[in-house]
Amino acid sequence: MALDPAMTTRPRLRQLEALKSVVDHGSMTRAAQSLEISQPAVSRLLADLSHGLGFTLLKRKNGRLVPTQEASYILPDITRVLEVLKNITDTSQNVHDKTAGHLSIACLPGFATSHLPAVVTEFLKTRPDVTITLEPDRPERILEWIVGEQYDCGITDGFDGHPAIESTTLNVRTVCIFPKGHRFQALKEVDAKQLDKERFVHTRRDSNFYRSLNDVFRKASVSPIHVVETRQFTAACELVAQGVGVSVVSELDARTYDGRLDFRPFAPRVPHQISLVRPIHKLPSKITLDFLENFKASLSEFEV
Repeated sequence: MALDPAMTTRPRLRQLEALKSVVDHGSMTRAAQSLEISQPAVSRLLADLSHGLGFTLLKRKNGRLVPTQEASYILPDITRVLEVLKNITDTSQNVHDKTAGHLSIACLPGFATSHLPAVVTEFLKTRPDVTITLEPDRPERILEWIVGEQYDCGITDGFDGHPAIESTTLNVRTVCIFPKGHRFQALKEVDAKQLDKERFVHTRRDSNFYRSLNDVFRKASVSPIHVVETRQFTAACELVAQGVGVSVVSELDARTYDGRLDFRPFAPRVPHQISLVRPIHKLPSKITLDFLENFKASLSEFEV
């Protein structure tokens, strides 16, 4: 048997709002005031909705308009629809205001446990509905994720460029770190020549930073005693704090260990390059751009 065409009309949002308002207030007049429309407009909305659904929506009882049995049956669904739409509206406004959304960040392991948590904490203070995923890994893996558009942005080093990645490179000051009580404490600055024959903790030999530092040693004709090779500055700081040797790391990392080791400016300057990367073909969210600006600002005092 064919369906009655009158029962195939899809309800409109304003009709559902009118019915819910009348049920809540028990009066066409108060419902109209709540919706900020005229009473005849409310009556037309309900008449059209009743015609479209194929049954009576309201009846009068004790001076109030109350839902019929059929209307009562669909009211929970109407309430859920209106709540969902309100949530969408509220969330959209929050996204526009950059106070809601999700941000996925790929980063170096050292950053995940040193500087980044403080930046994230400050960022979230004014964005209570933002959630963040932090995924630490080696630089090669970070670039692979960004090229594949699996993360919104990344924080890495030694980035040499890629056609699918947009990047900003920041040059961060480096310092010489040494254990408490070391003879370098008497110096205002540690020169490369003073590292000759010193037990030295350094970054991986295949890193851009190590190659730059090694060039300085070669030009100064010095030969530190290479004791430990590690990928992360944070590991180098921990080893130096425990007396294994000295190292040259970013001032950013050295300051997180202030009190457990000492440091002095290193000469000549060998900046550590930090690259902020994101997929070039993926339109960034406002939250992504906002976070990257916040992160850059957090490094401003350490930039060369």
